[in-house]
Amino acid sequence: MAKKRVLLLSEGFGAGHTQAAYALSSSLRKLSPNVQTRVLELGSFLNPRMAPLIITAYKKTVVSQPRLVGLVYRHQYKKSLNRLTTLALHRLFYTQTRNILRQLRPDLVVCTHPIPSAVISRLKRLGLHVPLCTVITDYDAHGTWISPEVDRYFVSTPEVMRKLRARGVPVSKIQVTGIPVHPNFWEHPGHDEIREQFGLKPIPTVLVMGGGWGLMNDEVIHRSLTQWRENIQFIFCLGHNDKIRRKMQLDPRFNHPNIHIFGFTREIDKLMEVSNLLITKPGGMTCTEGLAKGIPMLFHKPLPGQEEENCQYFTAQGFGEPITSLDVVVKWMNRLLHDFPEIVRKRQEHVHNVARYYPLQSAQSILDILEPNRVLS
Repeated sequence: MAKKRVLLLSEGFGAGHTQAAYALSSSLRKLSPNVQTRVLELGSFLNPRMAPLIITAYKKTVVSQPRLVGLVYRHQYKKSLNRLTTLALHRLFYTQTRNILRQLRPDLVVCTHPIPSAVISRLKRLGLHVPLCTVITDYDAHGTWISPEVDRYFVSTPEVMRKLRARGVPVSKIQVTGIPVHPNFWEHPGHDEIREQFGLKPIPTVLVMGGGWGLMNDEVIHRSLTQWRENIQFIFCLGHNDKIRRKMQLDPRFNHPNIHIFGFTREIDKLMEVSNLLITKPGGMTCTEGLAKGIPMLFHKPLPGQEEENCQYFTAQGFGEPITSLDVVVKWMNRLLHDFPEIVRKRQEHVHNVARYYPLQSAQSILDILEPNRVLS
């Protein structure tokens, strides 16, 4: 039996979109031996010299002018990509993307970022025949995700589904699947082995993350956390931000047996498993990974736009709390010290409840579409 080929397309604007693509790839292979997957960051693959420059410029804008990013997000909120933008994408990607599709001959294309979704949508308008699924990797539905050529949307919540329906997307094209995370985040291995691997102690532990770009660089919060280092263990994951990592490693305040500093790691699932509190930027992927692990979360300065929406959703659901002041941090440090058994109990209860959700739903939905007798609505 010939394997079905699934092409998963993303972009490198933040790590979450590509993580979602790889999570789907892993889940598909876990569910079926008859599926072959390929993950590509489309821009980086096609333009390896230009793409890093564009991504770096975007990152600098996010860091230095978050309000501008928020204004653009809100201004374009109800709009699909305009004709000029889609034409530019067409010029940049049309021939090369069509050649990739001819070479790989996918039975299905899945996009976890709006740009490749727009590129494939335009190719479909020009005669390409391939089913297109788009995975919205946040807890909001920005207009740039929407295109008539998308055959199926996989969304995080019923609220995102409602937003798509309000913009004219037929209900038959929308499926609430949750945001896909790697299957490892739904597993709960032994803590002793993980602690031994990373040199950790069996004491209350806080994991501090800034996403793949390591954007959570708040010296006030970091300095506040170090005051608790005698009784609480801290794990700082700084992603690809080597400058901040080196700076922290040279700072005597962080030179302590209970403080561990990491750069980019592919073992966040293990670090979340043995941590009791997560302090993070509220990216869609990180929050969903935290949800799967049942870990309580504190949200640090959400970027205007989708991070604000993510923060609001997880706060309303009782999964986390925004850091509105240092008092919030102090409150949680005291809870870890004086109410630790209750934090552990609530987490176990949360893990039990979240297990009711089918973690492989997105992948299963893709397999359903790939069935030979199944016809997309």
